[in-house]
Amino acid sequence: MNGTPRPVLVVGSGPTGLLLAGDLAAAGIPVTLVEKRPHRISNLSRAFVLHARSLEQLDARGLAEELEAVGRPLDRIGLFGRLVMDLDALPSRFNHLLVLPQYEVEQVLERRAVKAGVEFRHETEVTGLAQDADGVTVEVRGPDGERGTLRAAYVVGADGMRSIVRRAIGLPFPGRSVIRSVVLADVRLAQQPETLLTANAVGDAFAFLAPFGDGYHRVIGWHRGRNVPDSEPVELDEIKEIARLALGRDYGMHDARWMSRFHSDERQAPAYRVGRVFLAGDAAHVHSPAGGQGMNTGLQDAANLSWKLAAVLHGHAAPALLDTYQAERHPVGRTVLRSSGAIVRLAMAKRPWTLALRAALTTVLDRVPAARRRVTGQVTGIGYRYPAPRGAHRLTGTRVPDVALAGGRLHEAMRGGRFVLITPRPYEGGAGREDRLAVERWASGRRTTVLVRPDGYVAWAADDADGRAIEAAVAAHVG
Repeated sequence: MNGTPRPVLVVGSGPTGLLLAGDLAAAGIPVTLVEKRPHRISNLSRAFVLHARSLEQLDARGLAEELEAVGRPLDRIGLFGRLVMDLDALPSRFNHLLVLPQYEVEQVLERRAVKAGVEFRHETEVTGLAQDADGVTVEVRGPDGERGTLRAAYVVGADGMRSIVRRAIGLPFPGRSVIRSVVLADVRLAQQPETLLTANAVGDAFAFLAPFGDGYHRVIGWHRGRNVPDSEPVELDEIKEIARLALGRDYGMHDARWMSRFHSDERQAPAYRVGRVFLAGDAAHVHSPAGGQGMNTGLQDAANLSWKLAAVLHGHAAPALLDTYQAERHPVGRTVLRSSGAIVRLAMAKRPWTLALRAALTTVLDRVPAARRRVTGQVTGIGYRYPAPRGAHRLTGTRVPDVALAGGRLHEAMRGGRFVLITPRPYEGGAGREDRLAVERWASGRRTTVLVRPDGYVAWAADDADGRAIEAAVAAHVG
């Protein structure tokens, strides 16, 4: 099983691993993706929404329209039964969330990865790894039980909450279980819900309904008084009872094709990088499903890391660039963990002081637009910005929306994983860098020069910059 060394080995073929591997292959980096499961796209997924920032990233890869065609847009989010947060005012081309099961996202990302040339190794399990100054040796067990090794310059563990990669590099996963005995099922409904997403909490019960699009709905339920091990069998009657308590009725649930029980943890690895090994997605952080941020946060991890690995491996950036993955993504993971945990705790509030806190927060969000924008920005992912060096332009580290350019729009210019330099005047320094830099002009009369990273954040900006300053910035960031 010993194979030709590859620059990058990605472990795990969920959305995070697929996006990362596809990005690297599209950038001309040979990459192997190892997955212990057989080759199939599972429809037993827990994720059901793509938020605006993820849709923007997918649009920059030419994939958003395909997913928009199969998903169902939702322009508002309900919280705590009485607060409605409208998304149609989001400063994004995707001013909604898209309801669709995770397997639809995986299918699109897998097709892209295959087309880009990713080498897939299914039914191959990582059993250990060791790294040295030049690379990483990964121990694997293949489909027939044969053991061997794979060699790579870098390894990315996108292998989920029980990550073998994380354990192999000795990282703890501190945190705790916050909700136990959550039940899931795919069911048909005799009566259709009035809304696309249906969720409510009453007393000790919480329930959530979302459509698959194939006649089945995913139902998630939890009852505070039902605390049993994950191995305890699930009966449809239990799920229907929780739905009746939380939603007022069970919508005539029948023909369950799958049922399961799980617990929800809040955990985060203290580091996302140890030497030549990185963690992304659920291998790096897990949290409650409140707000639908799990898959989306993993996709953002992948988008942040992929272009940096490609730049270093192509020799266009120093290895120190890889340190910024930890600096930029770890704080975001921590914020998501805390905010999703707060949502679920407030949704299930029971004690007088927590009920009072929820009422106060609901009032603030309802009456203070700035507070509502901040919460909406966190949930949808468009509100995050990355640290900027001291003295940098105010735009550095901020997300750039899909702005209009003289030659089209930003997301189209970003396709191919390129930096995009947006200038108010002609710039001739792009020659020889066409594979990694697109030079565009503002469609408006804006005077700021902006260098946009391949993940859509500002690498550098200046007001009224001259050609020398622009060239220095391009040389420093693009190479």
